[in-house]
Amino acid sequence: MKLILELSGEHPAIPVEEVRAFFPIYEQNTQVVITEVPSVSDLDRFAYTHAAMTCLGTCHADQDSFIQMLQNLDLSIQKPFCGRVKKMVDHGMETPSAYLEKLIGFHIKGQVSVSSPEKIFRAVIAGGTCYFGELVWELDRTPYHARKPGNRPFFHPGVMMPRMIRALVNMSGAMPGEWILDPFCGTGGTLIEASLIGCRAAGTDADPEMIAGSRMNLPDAMTGTADARYLPFPDGSIDHVVSDLPYGQSVTIIGSGLSGLYQQALLEIKRVVKEGNRSVLVTHQDIRQLAGQYFDIIGYYEQRVHKSLTRRILVIK
Repeated sequence: MKLILELSGEHPAIPVEEVRAFFPIYEQNTQVVITEVPSVSDLDRFAYTHAAMTCLGTCHADQDSFIQMLQNLDLSIQKPFCGRVKKMVDHGMETPSAYLEKLIGFHIKGQVSVSSPEKIFRAVIAGGTCYFGELVWELDRTPYHARKPGNRPFFHPGVMMPRMIRALVNMSGAMPGEWILDPFCGTGGTLIEASLIGCRAAGTDADPEMIAGSRMNLPDAMTGTADARYLPFPDGSIDHVVSDLPYGQSVTIIGSGLSGLYQQALLEIKRVVKEGNRSVLVTHQDIRQLAGQYFDIIGYYEQRVHKSLTRRILVIK
């Protein structure tokens, strides 16, 4: 099924890479991609995809081209419908959104219902191009809000929000039934998101308090106290590692300091992860040079959290 996906604008690359880990991307624009998925339900795992439309047509972002596209489509609808328009920051379309929505209602044969439509036709305008289709899926943010760290039985400050963690899990390419390991699992946020998409979750941490808290947050996960330099897993037994590595503040660090921990943990990750599989690591410093000694780096992204913290996200293989 060929779909137009409207993506989050919270980061310029991460929403795209979350999709690209699973499906081909045929066209990319600002907060928009065209892809092909087996089923609309496959989108339920994505955190930074806001909406999906069937790919009915594209045109240049001007009123005449928009009208011509609608006329060429010659759509006739039996159920009440309405038109909606979303303009991205670089849309380049002078015609007001409200007027474009009226044009959709005028050029599609059928009953328009703005208040209670059974079908919604949506135009997303980005980078001088208009993407048009029928809305078939929208992100439900409610479960993510319900899983905010402060709502869990055990809370510790400084952890990532569920949508970000879900995106990282997705960027690993993990499939249901595969093992995801977080060797610095903290309160278990990665384990929760991995479990919700059908993965088998395992977590270790050097701090017994974090393991106790993780078990409160997700009792069914495999968790235990362990040194990330000496992981208690056989060679090649893990499908993917997804982890936010310690920053050296308010964390338990064993050994010769942060740099030594990173190096030895990377060696252990290389040992336990199946050859050729992706993993995703988050750090507060750029460790590409170090990680490049052991892995192929296939993605690097930065996300500024606040003035003293920028997340560095590495996708390794």
